[in-house]
Amino acid sequence: MLRMSRILRTSRRALTAAATAGLVVATAVPALAQNATDDDKVVVFTTEIDTLHTYTDLQGCHRLPLAAHTLNNHTSRIVYLYPDPFCMSAGIPILPEHGMHTPPVGGSFSS
Repeated sequence: MLRMSRILRTSRRALTAAATAGLVVATAVPALAQNATDDDKVVVFTTEIDTLHTYTDLQGCHRLPLAAHTLNNHTSRIVYLYPDPFCMSAGIPILPEHGMHTPPVGGSFSS
């Protein structure tokens, strides 16, 4: 009788662990799918009181907001950060899924 009780407790623990693992996987898969559809955008942070600036049309040169602080590359390609507003100087490469502090007033980026 005591042995049967131990077997039942072990079985319950195994079942609980399997159910918990299933819940973790079930909640992680939609999050991964959402990240996969959010590709090809550049996000610029300015200040805590301003909303994020999101750029999805990445063709050409884009002037950064005056108060830009960081640029995050959420694309699958390299984005170049420039210290001037016209993408005319040497650009600093930002790898996919990386970010960088922006130059003070007047910077730009291109991909």
